[in-house]
Amino acid sequence: MMHNTVLRSVRYMLDLSEPKIIEIAQLADPGFVVDRAEVQAALKKEDEEGYAPCSDALLAHFLDGLIVYCRGRDESAPPRPVEARVTNNLILKKLRVAFQLKDVDMHAIFEAAGFPVSKPELSALFRLPEHKNYRPCGDQLLRNFLKGLTLRLRPAA
Repeated sequence: MMHNTVLRSVRYMLDLSEPKIIEIAQLADPGFVVDRAEVQAALKKEDEEGYAPCSDALLAHFLDGLIVYCRGRDESAPPRPVEARVTNNLILKKLRVAFQLKDVDMHAIFEAAGFPVSKPELSALFRLPEHKNYRPCGDQLLRNFLKGLTLRLRPAA
């Protein structure tokens, strides 16, 4: 799934301003530099003037920062390195951690989006790629998860 779509979806679901997105991205790594113009370009749709693809670095820092923003910083653990390549599985995993979702919550979110997922299917999404039961997360699955999560966090939407 396009990183821009994920960024726009999370922005809408949490009602975040552009400066707040920058602040959240810098929670993961205070040394990470992102300017407002880059965020504005990443939030635009493909057919809009000034659109630019959202980089892996921006999305990875934003998702890691979202975990800190939602759950707080764990001072006992060393800072985790930011991933160089962001996949749909990683996006799903980081959103699950950020919003402290259990398997029951995940199933309810998919159900609310009209896209039920079985227990084995869901657990396969969170396995390591080397595992024999690993399953890559498709765009449709991630799109429905974001839709269901938005319905959960913004019920009036």
